[in-house]
Amino acid sequence: MDGVIIDSEPLHYKAYHAMFDEVGITVSPELYESFTGMATLPICEVLVDHFKLNRTAEELVASKRKHFKELFVNNDALQLIDGVLECIQDYHANGLTLVLASSASMLSINNVFQRFDLDQYFVAKLSGADLAESKPHPEIFIKAAEASGHAPEHCMVIEDSTNGIKAAKAAGIYCVGFDSPHSKNQDYSLADKVIRGFGEITFAKLSKRIE
Repeated sequence: MDGVIIDSEPLHYKAYHAMFDEVGITVSPELYESFTGMATLPICEVLVDHFKLNRTAEELVASKRKHFKELFVNNDALQLIDGVLECIQDYHANGLTLVLASSASMLSINNVFQRFDLDQYFVAKLSGADLAESKPHPEIFIKAAEASGHAPEHCMVIEDSTNGIKAAKAAGIYCVGFDSPHSKNQDYSLADKVIRGFGEITFAKLSKRIE
Protein backbone atom coordinates (compact mmCIF):
# COMPACT_ATOMS: atom_id res chain seq x y z
CA MET A 1 0.00 0.00 0.00
CA ASP A 2 2.55 2.60 1.13
CA GLY A 3 4.55 3.79 -1.85
CA VAL A 4 2.42 1.90 -4.39
CA ILE A 5 -1.19 2.94 -3.72
CA ILE A 6 -0.64 6.03 -1.59
CA ASP A 7 2.27 8.35 -0.93
CA SER A 8 2.10 8.16 2.84
CA GLU A 9 5.87 8.07 3.30
CA PRO A 10 6.08 11.80 4.21
CA LEU A 11 3.51 11.17 6.96
CA HIS A 12 5.35 8.07 8.19
CA TYR A 13 8.62 10.04 8.12
CA LYS A 14 7.15 12.79 10.29
CA ALA A 15 5.51 10.26 12.65
CA TYR A 16 8.71 8.22 13.08
CA HIS A 17 10.85 11.30 13.65
CA ALA A 18 8.37 12.66 16.18
CA MET A 19 8.74 9.33 17.99
CA PHE A 20 12.55 9.48 17.67
CA ASP A 21 12.49 12.92 19.29
CA GLU A 22 10.18 11.63 22.00
CA VAL A 23 12.60 8.87 23.01
CA GLY A 24 15.74 10.96 22.40
CA ILE A 25 17.46 9.15 19.53
CA THR A 26 19.02 10.30 16.24
CA VAL A 27 18.41 7.87 13.37
CA SER A 28 20.71 8.25 10.35
CA PRO A 29 19.16 8.49 6.86
CA GLU A 30 20.86 5.20 5.96
CA LEU A 31 19.31 3.34 8.91
CA TYR A 32 15.90 4.88 8.25
CA GLU A 33 15.98 3.91 4.55
CA SER A 34 16.83 0.30 5.50
CA PHE A 35 13.41 0.09 7.20
CA THR A 36 11.43 0.62 3.97
CA GLY A 37 8.88 -2.18 3.53
CA MET A 38 9.20 -3.45 7.11
CA ALA A 39 6.36 -3.51 9.62
CA THR A 40 6.46 -1.07 12.55
CA LEU A 41 7.09 -3.58 15.34
CA PRO A 42 10.24 -5.12 13.77
CA ILE A 43 11.53 -1.61 13.07
CA CYS A 44 11.02 -0.64 16.70
CA GLU A 45 12.68 -3.87 17.86
CA VAL A 46 15.76 -2.91 15.81
CA LEU A 47 15.72 0.58 17.34
CA VAL A 48 15.48 -0.72 20.91
CA ASP A 49 18.42 -3.06 20.30
CA HIS A 50 20.51 -0.59 18.28
CA PHE A 51 20.16 2.31 20.73
CA LYS A 52 19.94 0.15 23.89
CA LEU A 53 16.72 1.90 24.82
CA ASN A 54 15.06 1.57 28.19
CA ARG A 55 11.72 1.30 26.37
CA THR A 56 9.90 -1.66 24.87
CA ALA A 57 9.34 -1.96 21.14
CA GLU A 58 5.61 -1.94 21.82
CA GLU A 59 5.91 1.46 23.53
CA LEU A 60 7.70 2.85 20.48
CA VAL A 61 5.03 1.41 18.19
CA ALA A 62 2.29 3.08 20.24
CA SER A 63 4.12 6.43 20.08
CA LYS A 64 4.68 6.25 16.33
CA ARG A 65 1.07 5.26 15.63
CA LYS A 66 -0.22 8.07 17.84
CA HIS A 67 1.74 10.62 15.81
CA PHE A 68 0.74 9.02 12.49
CA LYS A 69 -2.97 9.03 13.41
CA GLU A 70 -2.80 12.74 14.20
CA LEU A 71 -1.11 13.45 10.86
CA PHE A 72 -3.47 11.19 8.88
CA VAL A 73 -6.58 12.85 10.27
CA ASN A 74 -5.30 16.39 9.80
CA ASN A 75 -3.45 16.11 6.47
CA ASP A 76 -5.56 16.66 3.34
CA ALA A 77 -2.50 16.34 1.09
CA LEU A 78 -2.54 12.52 1.31
CA GLN A 79 -3.59 11.27 -2.13
CA LEU A 80 -3.46 8.15 -4.30
CA ILE A 81 -0.33 7.80 -6.43
CA ASP A 82 -0.84 8.93 -10.03
CA GLY A 83 -2.37 6.24 -12.21
CA VAL A 84 -2.89 3.62 -9.50
CA LEU A 85 -6.69 3.94 -9.27
CA GLU A 86 -7.00 3.53 -13.04
CA CYS A 87 -4.72 0.46 -12.82
CA ILE A 88 -6.80 -1.06 -10.01
CA GLN A 89 -10.05 -0.42 -11.91
CA ASP A 90 -8.54 -1.82 -15.13
CA TYR A 91 -7.46 -5.04 -13.42
CA HIS A 92 -10.76 -5.43 -11.58
CA ALA A 93 -12.83 -4.83 -14.73
CA ASN A 94 -10.83 -7.53 -16.53
CA GLY A 95 -11.40 -10.15 -13.83
CA LEU A 96 -8.06 -10.14 -12.04
CA THR A 97 -8.17 -11.05 -8.35
CA LEU A 98 -6.73 -8.24 -6.23
CA VAL A 99 -5.25 -8.71 -2.76
CA LEU A 100 -3.64 -5.98 -0.65
CA ALA A 101 -0.53 -7.16 1.23
CA SER A 102 1.01 -4.37 3.29
CA SER A 103 3.37 -3.93 6.21
CA ALA A 104 0.99 -1.25 7.51
CA SER A 105 -1.33 -1.98 10.41
CA MET A 106 -4.86 -3.12 9.56
CA LEU A 107 -6.16 0.08 11.13
CA SER A 108 -4.08 2.15 8.68
CA ILE A 109 -5.10 -0.08 5.77
CA ASN A 110 -8.78 0.27 6.59
CA ASN A 111 -8.48 4.03 7.05
CA VAL A 112 -6.93 4.38 3.57
CA PHE A 113 -9.41 2.01 1.93
CA GLN A 114 -12.36 3.86 3.46
CA ARG A 115 -10.95 7.26 2.54
CA PHE A 116 -10.51 6.30 -1.12
CA ASP A 117 -13.35 3.71 -1.44
CA LEU A 118 -11.05 0.83 -2.46
CA ASP A 119 -12.73 -2.14 -0.74
CA GLN A 120 -14.96 -2.73 -3.77
CA TYR A 121 -11.95 -3.83 -5.84
CA PHE A 122 -10.15 -6.20 -3.45
CA VAL A 123 -11.06 -9.71 -2.25
CA ALA A 124 -8.72 -9.59 0.76
CA LYS A 125 -6.39 -7.34 2.77
CA LEU A 126 -3.40 -8.60 4.76
CA SER A 127 -1.39 -6.68 7.32
CA GLY A 128 2.20 -7.62 8.08
CA ALA A 129 1.57 -6.38 11.61
CA ASP A 130 -0.66 -9.43 12.15
CA LEU A 131 1.92 -11.97 10.94
CA ALA A 132 4.81 -13.73 12.64
CA GLU A 133 7.39 -12.50 10.13
CA SER A 134 8.04 -9.18 8.37
CA LYS A 135 9.32 -8.49 4.87
CA PRO A 136 11.81 -9.53 3.50
CA HIS A 137 10.38 -12.82 4.83
CA PRO A 138 7.92 -14.18 2.22
CA GLU A 139 5.10 -14.99 4.68
CA ILE A 140 2.85 -12.09 3.69
CA PHE A 141 2.99 -12.91 -0.03
CA ILE A 142 2.55 -16.65 0.52
CA LYS A 143 -0.63 -15.82 2.45
CA ALA A 144 -1.68 -13.27 -0.17
CA ALA A 145 -1.45 -15.92 -2.88
CA GLU A 146 -3.51 -18.26 -0.71
CA ALA A 147 -6.11 -15.52 -0.20
CA SER A 148 -6.31 -15.00 -3.96
CA GLY A 149 -7.06 -18.68 -4.55
CA HIS A 150 -4.25 -18.92 -7.10
CA ALA A 151 -0.86 -20.63 -7.10
CA PRO A 152 2.13 -18.30 -6.50
CA GLU A 153 3.40 -18.85 -10.05
CA HIS A 154 0.09 -17.43 -11.34
CA CYS A 155 0.37 -14.27 -9.24
CA MET A 156 2.13 -10.94 -9.59
CA VAL A 157 3.33 -8.56 -6.87
CA ILE A 158 3.85 -4.82 -7.32
CA GLU A 159 6.45 -3.54 -4.85
CA ASP A 160 8.41 -0.35 -4.32
CA SER A 161 10.87 -1.53 -1.65
CA THR A 162 13.97 -3.73 -1.53
CA ASN A 163 12.51 -5.73 1.35
CA GLY A 164 9.21 -6.23 -0.47
CA ILE A 165 10.86 -7.38 -3.70
CA LYS A 166 12.98 -9.88 -1.76
CA ALA A 167 9.83 -11.16 -0.04
CA ALA A 168 7.96 -11.58 -3.32
CA LYS A 169 10.80 -13.46 -4.99
CA ALA A 170 11.27 -15.68 -1.92
CA ALA A 171 7.57 -16.55 -2.21
CA GLY A 172 8.11 -17.62 -5.82
CA ILE A 173 6.03 -14.79 -7.28
CA TYR A 174 6.70 -12.64 -10.36
CA CYS A 175 7.55 -9.17 -9.06
CA VAL A 176 7.14 -5.77 -10.68
CA GLY A 177 9.38 -3.18 -9.04
CA PHE A 178 7.76 0.26 -8.95
CA ASP A 179 10.62 2.74 -9.10
CA SER A 180 8.64 5.37 -7.25
CA PRO A 181 9.98 8.89 -6.71
CA HIS A 182 8.67 8.53 -3.14
CA SER A 183 10.83 5.49 -2.26
CA LYS A 184 14.45 6.54 -1.92
CA ASN A 185 17.56 4.39 -2.45
CA GLN A 186 15.78 1.08 -2.98
CA ASP A 187 17.30 -1.84 -4.93
CA TYR A 188 15.15 -3.09 -7.81
CA SER A 189 17.72 -5.49 -9.27
CA LEU A 190 15.83 -8.61 -8.12
CA ALA A 191 12.54 -7.51 -9.72
CA ASP A 192 11.39 -9.29 -12.88
CA LYS A 193 10.29 -5.99 -14.38
CA VAL A 194 10.87 -2.38 -13.28
CA ILE A 195 8.35 0.37 -14.04
CA ARG A 196 8.10 4.10 -13.42
CA GLY A 197 4.36 4.39 -14.07
CA PHE A 198 1.30 2.17 -13.96
CA GLY A 199 0.60 2.74 -17.65
CA GLU A 200 3.43 0.27 -18.30
CA ILE A 201 1.48 -2.62 -16.77
CA THR A 202 -2.09 -2.20 -18.01
CA PHE A 203 -4.15 -5.37 -18.38
CA ALA A 204 -3.80 -5.17 -22.17
CA LYS A 205 -0.01 -5.01 -21.95
CA LEU A 206 0.14 -7.88 -19.43
CA SER A 207 -2.16 -10.02 -21.61
CA LYS A 208 0.03 -9.38 -24.64
CA ARG A 209 3.09 -10.61 -22.72
CA ILE A 210 1.28 -13.78 -21.62
CA GLU A 211 0.12 -14.58 -25.17
